[in-house]
Amino acid sequence: MNRVEQLEQLRKEAMLGGGEARIAAQHKKGKLTARERLEVLLDENSFEEIDMFARHRSTKFGLEKQRPLGDGVVTGTGTIHGRTVCVFSQDFTVFGGSLSEVHAEKICKIMDLAMKIGAPVIGLNDSGGARIQEGVVSLGGYADIFLRNTMASGVIPQISVVLGPCAGGAVYSPALTDFVFMTKGTSYMFVTGPEVVKTVTHEEVTFEELGGADTHASKSGVAHFACENEVETLMQVRKLMTFIPSSNQTLSAKVATVDSPSRECPRLDTIIPAISTKPYDIKDVIREVVDEADFFEVHAEYAPNIVVGFATLDGRPVGIVANQPNSMAGVLDINSSIKGARFVRFCDAFNIPLVVFEDVPGFLPGTDQEWRGIIRHGAKLLYAFCEATVPKVTVITRKAYGGAYDVMNSKHIRGDYNVAWTSAEIAVMGAKGAVEILFRKEIEAADDKAARAAELEADYNERFANPYEAAERGYVDDVILPRDTRKRLVRALKLLETKHDSNPWKKHGNIPL
Repeated sequence: MNRVEQLEQLRKEAMLGGGEARIAAQHKKGKLTARERLEVLLDENSFEEIDMFARHRSTKFGLEKQRPLGDGVVTGTGTIHGRTVCVFSQDFTVFGGSLSEVHAEKICKIMDLAMKIGAPVIGLNDSGGARIQEGVVSLGGYADIFLRNTMASGVIPQISVVLGPCAGGAVYSPALTDFVFMTKGTSYMFVTGPEVVKTVTHEEVTFEELGGADTHASKSGVAHFACENEVETLMQVRKLMTFIPSSNQTLSAKVATVDSPSRECPRLDTIIPAISTKPYDIKDVIREVVDEADFFEVHAEYAPNIVVGFATLDGRPVGIVANQPNSMAGVLDINSSIKGARFVRFCDAFNIPLVVFEDVPGFLPGTDQEWRGIIRHGAKLLYAFCEATVPKVTVITRKAYGGAYDVMNSKHIRGDYNVAWTSAEIAVMGAKGAVEILFRKEIEAADDKAARAAELEADYNERFANPYEAAERGYVDDVILPRDTRKRLVRALKLLETKHDSNPWKKHGNIPL
């Protein structure tokens, strides 16, 4: 066999992974192979593989007789929408995708390259966990990856796509990354499996209930996206990449749009209900304002009382944070504060301007929230907005009450451009609560208590439930007609393109974790 033939034979061997039978078994589960996934994810013919011929070095438990090429993970570079990305794709057909010393070295090598060239890292996870035969060496491999995840955080975008099992120590690498995608029915994540849970806590729980895509997308918040199948999952990753830059040293690419920057939105003039306690869907506002009604929501099923996601305004990618009156009246609670803070910090790390739509009655009261630390968790969102130096604009659509008014990117915490609709209510609290405190004795002395309370509430609303006192003091820059929202935001973001702001030098702040 000459050297050319030897090379071709080795390439064919590597491309087969664990062999035809295991590939068939993978397909039978409704799952693609490691290489098929990369074909869907990346631009056509753009993948350049690295370390195809790597093999493990272990000689324990008979492993010296099984040394497949690639050692259970495919690594390399490619492009998405023409932009370079670094990728690794675990191959479940080889030792169940288990992580060994060499497997980890390959992932670390591609992550190191990503940091050097300033390119996002996308990891496709499908692994049975640490390779038991290699013992502590495989555990050390996980730690090597965790360190790189941490060092890369805020430097290059990191995306984890969970397409199969991800358990034990393996879950902490995705948890350290910026976005986690999961596929319904075939992927799961947990620290300890159902059997261990049953032994320790006597709870009966299925794999799907404990750590499936729906569980993590709606209950734990670990997953940002839960998709119906692998192809949809990978296409959603491609969609996300249209909004985010390659590194913290670059800006997101401008997106072509035919939507006029000066388009008016007359529908918004009537979107706020006449009764202030009646809900409406803030996503209708968002879609009306952004380019071509295209809003890419993040964490859609988790903490729905706050909405976060990406869109473009006149082609410029922006991150959107909005209170959702349709869920819990848009109140801020523990989960929504954490969700919002994480998204704000991602956008700030990667130079993505923030657009805030505010309609918030305050923080959620109650013993459950207080005992679980709403003060500390609510402070995370406050910290994130205060720390952010990217362009930050706020539109107050209706309620802006109490401390939540401050938190939602108010002028006081370096909001750059803050406007209020004519329907805005900016006050310490709602009329009912305020009147009960301010006029308690007067109401108690009245012959018709309900009538007097209603009269005082109406007076309070007229005096305080409006945007003009805030405008008098410069706390909002303008009061605008809702229909003008899109063009005013486009102009503000254009103006702020040259914004420069900074924080005092520090090693890092101490965010209230």
